[in-house]
Amino acid sequence: MKVEYLHTMVRVKDLEKSIAFYKMLGLVERRRSENEGGRFTLVFLCPPDQADGHADVELTYNWDGDDGLPSDSRHFGHLAYRVENIYEMCQQLMDAGVTINRPPRDGHMAFVRSPDNISVELLQMGDALPPQEPWASMENTGHW
Repeated sequence: MKVEYLHTMVRVKDLEKSIAFYKMLGLVERRRSENEGGRFTLVFLCPPDQADGHADVELTYNWDGDDGLPSDSRHFGHLAYRVENIYEMCQQLMDAGVTINRPPRDGHMAFVRSPDNISVELLQMGDALPPQEPWASMENTGHW
């Protein structure tokens, strides 16, 4: 039996703030759906070269709020994206005020959290980059 990956859905409290975060990761908005009857908005984002919907993240925004957000969403697991230069991506995120929970000390892997407390793993494309400061000696912050 054939199985096809569709998307990962995460609930968000502030749609615009969440979209801005995922755009900092390099994702683009592929599709948006507003449902007046159900009072929610769905926004699908993906890497620009995968606009066929192969790797979507679906942001679900409930218009009337979602009192459970943001909570510790560690039980969700995490989203993972491969990036061209993990050091540059982490610096760009840090410059925008995003906490690097697990810095890329090894030049290969880092973890950050979205505004809705979703853990996001960043992995270096290809081989790990050589360790470099300030990342090599940076401590973990919080958890991922």
